[in-house]
Amino acid sequence: MKRNVLTAKQVATRLGVKIETIYAHVSRGALGRTIADDGKTSRFDAAEVERLARHGRPRADGARVGTVDVSLATSITEIHGDHLLFRGRDAVELARTVPFEDVAELLWGGSPVERPAPWSAPPEGLRVARAAVAPLPRATSPVERFAVIAAALACTQPLRGDLRPATVIAHARSLIAAFVALLPFAADTAPRKVTAASIAQRLWPRLSPLAATADGVAILDAALVLLSDHELATSTLAARVAASTRADPFSVVLAGLGAVAGKLHGRAPRAVHELLLHAAASSPEAAVARALDEGGAILGLGHPVYRGTDPRAAYLLRRLAPALKRDERKRLDDVVRIASGGAAVQPNVDFALGALAFSMRMPLGSTEAIFAIARTAGWIAHALEEYGEAPLRFRARAVYIGPTPAPEDAVKTRPFTPTRS
Repeated sequence: MKRNVLTAKQVATRLGVKIETIYAHVSRGALGRTIADDGKTSRFDAAEVERLARHGRPRADGARVGTVDVSLATSITEIHGDHLLFRGRDAVELARTVPFEDVAELLWGGSPVERPAPWSAPPEGLRVARAAVAPLPRATSPVERFAVIAAALACTQPLRGDLRPATVIAHARSLIAAFVALLPFAADTAPRKVTAASIAQRLWPRLSPLAATADGVAILDAALVLLSDHELATSTLAARVAASTRADPFSVVLAGLGAVAGKLHGRAPRAVHELLLHAAASSPEAAVARALDEGGAILGLGHPVYRGTDPRAAYLLRRLAPALKRDERKRLDDVVRIASGGAAVQPNVDFALGALAFSMRMPLGSTEAIFAIARTAGWIAHALEEYGEAPLRFRARAVYIGPTPAPEDAVKTRPFTPTRS
């Protein structure tokens, strides 16, 4: 069974030093090591390596009092400088050349160019899930809708507790397909049946009232690829914690959905979408002023992980530019300029996703659907990896800061009597 350890070569890559320097750290006591099962090669604790790395190169937001910094060894995603890599492949290049389904298969440990037939949910599961979401108000958010779908679909799968990779991946394909199939159409005139093969093609009429074009669907597909994973984002950590308890993949996705529903995570692009709608209805200045009055900060700018540019945002905005009218491009530039207040910050992927929704006339909330569908692929990848680790390895300790008991209370237990109102 795997452990959260790195090889000397992996440590050298993470620290940006030669292997000889690694052993110099060991000799000085700055880094511990263990011997692998072969009795020869060294293994290093990933958390200790990460602490050493960040001592010399901290995150852009710095250490904050009260935060919890978790470091795990993973072979799924790497953020290297201003590059995002999926299993060693550049995510931007994948977004340019490979569809979302193939990237999901890559994240799950397979090949990025060989995948099965178009994804679909089992008919019985789809019937039960459709009945479960039917009473929901149309205004129900996509993340809330997906949570109902995941729970309903799980109840129809007697082998949902089978955590072998092939079974987990089959469930993942059906779950993503069900998420798309059970989203309402964006326009009343949309076709009642969408037979297109790809997830992006099926998703388009459920998000945009505009007619699907090859370029539009390609941009949506690229967004799904680039959002499919991002190292240990909060929702991914939540999914891994659930997987460590050996929760089934449906429950793992539910854990991820719970975290991604936060307004500072999966809902952040919605705030950007609203900002751009207000800018179109009034002016960029008025829209930024309103956002500052309501929330005190503008989401969609800067990123705590990347030193300079978020590569996902740069690519999506570049792909989106030809689809924008001249006044729309100017409005986006003005919003960034005014919101940044002259600081040298760049748009992040939240801004790019909000801009995509705005330009494609998507209703508010569509960004949540794109984000959650894409990230489900990543959550399943991390669940598969976590299933290979020792179970229940996440056990944080609390520092008690409550009232200190009186001396007599420390040696005897007194019954608690509730007060009556």
